[in-house]
Amino acid sequence: MKSSNDFTGIRIGMWLFLYSEIILFGGLFVLYAVYFHRYPDEFVEGGKQLNRIIGAINTIILLISSFTVAASITAIRLQNKKLSLGLLTFSIFCGLVFLINKYFEWGAKFHHDIYPNSDTLVSGPPGQNIFFGLYYVITGLHGLHVIIGMTLLMVSVVLILRNKVHAGRFAVLENCGLYWHLVDLIWIFVFPLFYLVL
Repeated sequence: MKSSNDFTGIRIGMWLFLYSEIILFGGLFVLYAVYFHRYPDEFVEGGKQLNRIIGAINTIILLISSFTVAASITAIRLQNKKLSLGLLTFSIFCGLVFLINKYFEWGAKFHHDIYPNSDTLVSGPPGQNIFFGLYYVITGLHGLHVIIGMTLLMVSVVLILRNKVHAGRFAVLENCGLYWHLVDLIWIFVFPLFYLVL
């Protein structure tokens, strides 16, 4: 059986990992800021071509899923295994809906020949090609993190079902929840940068 010091070490390790993820996306956001300063009009025009409704829906979906993940941790601490499993399953479903929305959004852009180095963007202002290049890199990387987060939540579901995560031992679920909150937090920055750019 692991001691409390072991669990403290696990939590510290997770926070260090999350910090490295913040540095990664922080660097991309700084890059965005540099190019936005150089091509403000092109970035605004590029933002107008994104679907704000889908972006807003995805924001709401992630906020709700972040709440249900937090609630699942509370439920397991209160020894309510069934509720915890239900909340986690709902969170995974939210992640899936987010990815489906993103798939259709990307598909629409590709259909209209709007993707990095497409004829439409190459023949247009250089700032728009950079805007959509950053859009695909950042939202694609975020989407990958959503998939990883969903996988971690599924692992948590399996561990709860096998009674390896319970009221007396929930550090794994807590860390998976922290990762999911990071995914949510990153999107809170992505949404205004690309969809609400003025």
